[in-house]
Amino acid sequence: MVSLQEQLMKAGLVDKKKVQKVNQDLSKQKKIERRTGTESVNESREAALELQRKNAERARELNAQRDAAAAQKAVKAQIAQLVQVNRQQRGKGDIAYNFTHGTKIERIYVSEQVQRHLVAGRLVIVFLNGNYELVPKVIGEKIAERDPASVIQVKQTSNEPDADDPYAEFQIPDDFTW
Repeated sequence: MVSLQEQLMKAGLVDKKKVQKVNQDLSKQKKIERRTGTESVNESREAALELQRKNAERARELNAQRDAAAAQKAVKAQIAQLVQVNRQQRGKGDIAYNFTHGTKIERIYVSEQVQRHLVAGRLVIVFLNGNYELVPKVIGEKIAERDPASVIQVKQTSNEPDADDPYAEFQIPDDFTW
């Protein structure tokens, strides 16, 4: 097997004098290390170790990001399955039910019975893949544990007026819709 020095000499990149000079410098450095009892720092080795540490840290960060993305994908799949299994029908869709989603007012058409369930809080609205679906309140709570942003909380109105409300004696009729 031919050494690197011999290969470089054959290629004409170095001459015999340069090779001898490098060998002498190395032997002098080793003698000095033996006499003083100290080790010289191999900069190339240190640089390689530092590069290896940086690469390992980068790989850990990428793995953490990949794991987080996989966990988020799994949560979305769980929510989709919960909605698919427990989806409630909207009925004939003759009554418009308005609700707020973020800063927008959205509307779905439901039957009168479904509207009563929504107002009473027995059904909740879930936003999934650009669609609004109705699910029972228990399922909505399970979905909210996984992703609170996908469940749209419908504000429940209580029939009991506040104690300091000046309009408490004026009741709103039951058949009044907004």
